[in-house]
Amino acid sequence: MTSPPTASYRLQLQPSFTLADAAAAVPHLAGLGVSHLHLSPLLEAAPGSTHGYDVVDHTRISEALGGEPALRALAATARAHGLRLIADLVPNHMAVPVPERLNQPLWQVLRDGPTSPYAGWFDIDWQAQGGRILLPLLGDRLGAVLDQLKVDQDTLRYYDHVLPLRPGTERLALPELLTRQHYRLAWWRLAASEVNYRRFFSINELITLRVEDPEVFAATHGVLLRLHAEGVLDGFRVDHPDGLADPRGYLRRLAAATGGAYTVVEKILSGPERLPADWPCAGTTGYDALRRIDGVLTDGAGVRRLTGQYAEHTGRHSSAAAEARRGRAEMVAPQGELAAEVNRLVRLAERIGAAEPALADHAPAAVREALCELFTAYTVYRPYVPLDEDRPVAEAPTGTPELVELLSRGRLGRSALKDEFHVRFAQTAVAVAAKGVEDTAFYRWYPLLSLNEVGGDPEHPGLEVADFHRWCAETEQHWPHTMTALSTHDTKRSADARARLAVLAELPEEWAAQCRAWSALAGPLADRNAEWLLWQTLVAAWPIEGERLRQVLLKALREAKLATSWTAQDPAYESAVLEHAAAVLAHPELRERIAAFSARLEPYAQSNSLAAALLHLTVPGVPDLYQGSEFPLHTLVDPDNRAPVDFAVPADGLGDFARRKLHLTRTALHLPRPLGRYRPLPAGPHLVAFQRGPDLTVAATRLPCALARSGRPARLELPGRWRNLLTDGPFDGTVETVALLIRENA
Repeated sequence: MTSPPTASYRLQLQPSFTLADAAAAVPHLAGLGVSHLHLSPLLEAAPGSTHGYDVVDHTRISEALGGEPALRALAATARAHGLRLIADLVPNHMAVPVPERLNQPLWQVLRDGPTSPYAGWFDIDWQAQGGRILLPLLGDRLGAVLDQLKVDQDTLRYYDHVLPLRPGTERLALPELLTRQHYRLAWWRLAASEVNYRRFFSINELITLRVEDPEVFAATHGVLLRLHAEGVLDGFRVDHPDGLADPRGYLRRLAAATGGAYTVVEKILSGPERLPADWPCAGTTGYDALRRIDGVLTDGAGVRRLTGQYAEHTGRHSSAAAEARRGRAEMVAPQGELAAEVNRLVRLAERIGAAEPALADHAPAAVREALCELFTAYTVYRPYVPLDEDRPVAEAPTGTPELVELLSRGRLGRSALKDEFHVRFAQTAVAVAAKGVEDTAFYRWYPLLSLNEVGGDPEHPGLEVADFHRWCAETEQHWPHTMTALSTHDTKRSADARARLAVLAELPEEWAAQCRAWSALAGPLADRNAEWLLWQTLVAAWPIEGERLRQVLLKALREAKLATSWTAQDPAYESAVLEHAAAVLAHPELRERIAAFSARLEPYAQSNSLAAALLHLTVPGVPDLYQGSEFPLHTLVDPDNRAPVDFAVPADGLGDFARRKLHLTRTALHLPRPLGRYRPLPAGPHLVAFQRGPDLTVAATRLPCALARSGRPARLELPGRWRNLLTDGPFDGTVETVALLIRENA
C-alpha cells in the first residue's frame, strides 16, 4: 500500500481540457504543494461528455481525452514532478447513449434479452413490462410516431437512436416487429412510473450496473485496476457508493484487488450521521468538512433573522425540514419522478407474499402508501444496517403496515426476495433524498443560498467553535486520511461565492433593505422567491455575464418544480424571470448599486474566503482543492463550475486578493506533512484557533463584519515567540484575517 496523499488537486477532464492539458498544468500544480492529481472519470464516455460519468466502454481510456498513451504521459510527467494520480471510479451506472450501439453490453442485452451473457450486468426487472425493457425515448406516444420508425437491415432507427433487432424479426411488419423485441419503445413521459431498469436517480440515460456480481466487477474495473497495478494510478475516488447493492462488500473487493490502495467515497453524511466504521476506505470526498468549515464561519443567529426577512419579502413561511419532506413526498408520489422505483418495491412485496402465505394479502395501494410515508420520513441518504442487525434505521410513521416496516429493516428473516427488498429500499431512499432534497427543496426555500449545498443542513445554520473542534478531533481519531473539500464539480456555489453570501447573515436587515430598494428600481418581479434568488445570485458571483446568469436561473427555476420544470416547462413564466434578470443587468443605476453593495461586502467576503481556505488546508484530513480554487473562484452550479481553467495566467496579472489567496495556499501546502496532533486553543468568539503539534498554530477570524463593528481586533495569546508565515513577520497577538504561525527558537 502506498502512502496516502498529503493534498490533492481535482481536474475536470473533458474534450476542451484533455490529459495533455493536465500534463501542461503539472508544473504549476506541483509548485502549489499538492501530492496527487485527482482526475475526473477516465473511461470512454458518451460523445461530447463534459464530465465523464456517462461511461459507455470500460475497456479503454477515453479517446476524446487522449487515450491510454496520454494518461501514461501524464503519469510520467506527474511522477517527474513528485506527483501521483487518483482516478474517479464510476461503479454504479453506464450511459444509455445515442446511438445505443456505443454501449455494447447494453446493445447485446437489447438484442438478445435475458439470455444475453450481459443480462446480468444491468439492474433490470424482467418480470415487469411483459419481460421487456422499457425504453422511454419517444417524443410522443408510440402511435403518433410510428411513421418515424425505420427498419434498416438488422436495426431499428428513430432519429439518432439506433437499436438492434431481435434475430429473426427483421422482415416482420412494423407493428408485430415492435411487439417481438426484447425492449418496448415508449413515450418519454412514461419513464417516471413505468421504467423497469434502475436508473441513476431519475436519469433515464443512465442505467445501473450490478457490480455486486464478481464478473461484472472484473469486467468494469479491469482497465483501471491494471493501470493501478502498473503504477499509473495510485488511488481512487468512488462515485456514488450509496447506489450500490452492497457498498461495504464493494469496497472490500476493491481493497483486495488493489492491495488497499488509497480510496475515498462520495458519501453524503446528513446531520450527525457518520461513515460506517467498517468500510475499508480512507473516508469521504469531503462534503462533511465543507459543512463544518462553512458552518463555523456563518452567523447562525443572523441566519434566523435573515429567515424572517426572507419570509416577509417572499411570503414563504416554511422551514428547511418542511420543504425537504415535501420534496421527498413529491418524488415518490404516483406521478413523481421516482414512482417507478416505488412500484418495483410494491411488486417485490407482492412476490414475497406469494412465496410466503403468512405475508400475503397486503393491498398494493396500502404497501405503496406505506413506502411513500417511510421515504418521506427519512432524514439520511441511505440506511446502513446489516441484514442481521436488529435495530431500526428510522421511525416508521403511524399506520405503516408491519410488512413494509419490517422488510425495510431486514427483520423478517432471510430469502432472496426479502434481501432484495431490503437492498432496493435502501437504494431508493438515496435517490429520494438526492432528488427530493438537494434537487428540489434546496431550490425552493433559501433564506441564505450558501446553506443549500451538497450535504448541507439549512435547518441548523451555523456551528459553534466548540462543535467544530469536536468534529476535527473525531476526524483525526477515526478518519485521519479522509478528504476535505470546499468546492467540487457538484457544489452549487464555489467556496468564494458562499463566503460572500455568508456575510449577508451578519447584515440581515441591511440586506433586506437593499433587496427592497433594488426591487423598487427594477420593478417587482411577480415571483418574489425568484427575485430573492436573483439578488443573492448576483451578489455571489458579481460581476456576472448575462448568459451565465440566465443558465443558472433557468436551472434553479426548473429544479424547483414550482412554476416550471424540466418536464413541464412554462415558457411564459421562464421568459418573465429571465427577461427581468436581463433588464437588471442592463439598468445602469441598478448595476451601480449592486456593484457598490458588493464592494461593501468584499472585505468581509475575502476574510471568510481566506479563513475557509486556511482551515481547509490545516484541519485533519487530506485537502482536496478544486481546479482554479487557489485563485478567487466565484462559480455557480454545473455546468458553470466545470469550465476549463486557464493555468497560464501570469503572476503579475493577479489582483491583491488573488495574490493573497495563492500565497496562503502555497504556504499551507508546503508545511511539513503530516501535520502534528490537533489541539484546540481557547480564543474569543471571532477566532477559530488550534495547534498542529507544538510548533504550528493556525488562527482564522470568523464573523468579520461583527468583528469590525466591535472596534476591537481579534487577539490570540500565545506563550513564546512566533512568526506569521503569511506575512513573514513576528506575531504580536493580533489576527487581522488569518495567521499561520511557526514557533521561533528562543
